[in-house]
Amino acid sequence: MTDGPARVLDALRRAGSRPCSGESLSARRGVSRTQIWKDVEALRARGYVVHAAAGDGYRLEDIPDRLYPDEIRAELDTRWLARDIRFFESTDSTNRVALDLARSGAAHGTTVVAEAQTAGRGRLGRSFFSPAHRNLYTSIVLRPDLTTAEAPAWILAAAVSVADSIAATLDDTEAVEIKWPNDVLLGGLKTSGILMELGAEATSVSFLVLGIGVNLNVDRDEFPQEFRAFATSLAAHTGRPVERIDFARRLYADLERTLDDCAEGGFDAIRPRFEARFRMRGRRVRVLETSGRGDFGGVAVGIDTDGALRVRRDDGETVRVIAGDVTLAKEIA
Repeated sequence: MTDGPARVLDALRRAGSRPCSGESLSARRGVSRTQIWKDVEALRARGYVVHAAAGDGYRLEDIPDRLYPDEIRAELDTRWLARDIRFFESTDSTNRVALDLARSGAAHGTTVVAEAQTAGRGRLGRSFFSPAHRNLYTSIVLRPDLTTAEAPAWILAAAVSVADSIAATLDDTEAVEIKWPNDVLLGGLKTSGILMELGAEATSVSFLVLGIGVNLNVDRDEFPQEFRAFATSLAAHTGRPVERIDFARRLYADLERTLDDCAEGGFDAIRPRFEARFRMRGRRVRVLETSGRGDFGGVAVGIDTDGALRVRRDDGETVRVIAGDVTLAKEIA
């Protein structure tokens, strides 16, 4: 949004239910009343409902269901995350955009938001269903002081923040769990996708890009057929729509606190929160590991001190899984 309409929007927001006269707005900005009218029309073109009455003035009556940076920042409780937001009505992938920004020197906390993705990506090369104006698709540039060995804890931290934000939004802690490493389940169904990519020099992380997609208001029958048995959204779970701007603010605030904790204390600092939502212990799993052990079955034993999954294989050996795809028994069936 350009400066003029943004300043008018800020004035209308501050006024609340009180009208702002065109005269006062033009005097405050040092422009003509005609320019104020043009700025109001620009706001209306973006979906803002601005009431105007002769002798009364302008009053903001409703805001659009759009993840505009001005709306997210209006009541955002963060210091560094999502203070610089790059908004797209549509893009191929917010992670691709954020990676380009990171390689060009974008600062820690630079955030990309899109209303739709044409080529959204998940872990292990999977696609992420990204219909317009339904959900939250965002990617964040991070520049922590980490070794590459410490980086995996940050994707677990992201899962904690997504899970806690969903639970707080729905006021339902018991329905939300984490399937290692970063699948957030709502009523046993997947409701988000989290992808982390990094740039490194030798063993030091140059930057991380953390991509998060959360299914907020999409109907289950809109999912592609191959996803319907495993995926849901917050609205589908509860039967009521979710305010997307409020959810974005909540997630960014929680994520900033969680990543700050992780930066200071590693996985140990967030382990209690992860464990509180980890309900895989004692359940049968199938593991497709990427470090050379291949495909094997076993029982999940727990989470190690660095966030690795401990699995007791069918041959009796207990192994640590650092990277891979884990399927629960009910999903196998």
